[in-house]
Amino acid sequence: MSSLAGLRTSLRTIASPLRQGARSQSTSSAAQQTIFGASPKAANAAAASLALLSVGTTAWYMHLYGNPLIQEVKAESAADHGLHPASYPWSHNGPFNTFDHASIRRGYQVYREVCSTCHSLDRVAWRNLVGVSHTVNEVKAMAEAIEYEDGPDSNGDMFQRPGKLADYFPPPYANEEAARAGNAGALPPDLSLITKARHGGSDYVHALLTGYVDPPAVSRSTLTSPVVPLVWPVSCTMVSLNTRMQGTPATTSQMSKDVVTFLSWASEPEHDERKRMGLQAVSVLAALLALSIVVKKQKWAGIKTRKITYNPPSVKH
Repeated sequence: MSSLAGLRTSLRTIASPLRQGARSQSTSSAAQQTIFGASPKAANAAAASLALLSVGTTAWYMHLYGNPLIQEVKAESAADHGLHPASYPWSHNGPFNTFDHASIRRGYQVYREVCSTCHSLDRVAWRNLVGVSHTVNEVKAMAEAIEYEDGPDSNGDMFQRPGKLADYFPPPYANEEAARAGNAGALPPDLSLITKARHGGSDYVHALLTGYVDPPAVSRSTLTSPVVPLVWPVSCTMVSLNTRMQGTPATTSQMSKDVVTFLSWASEPEHDERKRMGLQAVSVLAALLALSIVVKKQKWAGIKTRKITYNPPSVKH
């Protein structure tokens, strides 16, 4: 009997710490479930808040001081060190506005009599003027007044012929070397995409043409502009055009406005057609959107408002 009592005592002594360990383990697991499993939405919200805070802090730092890992590179031009051009209310800038075709016609006259002596317009053909600023007969007459080199003929020789509607505007110089030699080493840029290739677009070109002042002391054959602090030939200005254009006074600002309108059209001849097609596309898409909303309401109204109930089977006694 004494041995049985001793065995019971020893078993109780061994089992008591096991019970305490099981109780502590169940208590800790319950605490973990309370902390991590009680509210997963709150945990997700806290994680999202911390992520937004981190991203916002990083973005604000990069906005103030730049990216510390990537060396910042900026493209500079001469216009960055001059005055910024003012913004003008061009008639073709609105979403529903088109080019002023009378201004395009006057602008072509300015380009032909002033700008074409130095600057080319390689991407514009005579046919592009038809129906925009001139009639077919007018454009044919202007094209035929210029001789183009063509060939070879049956003898293998090149020959001169009158221009056609398919021909492009002739360049003022035969090559780049001749252009530099005639402009004190400077190469006059092509004006086909000039309003697209400069920051500020039409405002930049207009400010450039109307902002010329006397140079500090460079040369009698050059002028300078506060918008672009470089030296430009006098022939770039429009002081030599003293005629009246279609009843419009030939002032510097008026001629600059017209030639900028012409150059804007030259850089984007499809401007008016693009806006017209865009308006048509938006109208069609808006009608289709309204139709889809109506069809969706009719097809899904019965399904979305349907109420599903559960009727338990009746128990027969």
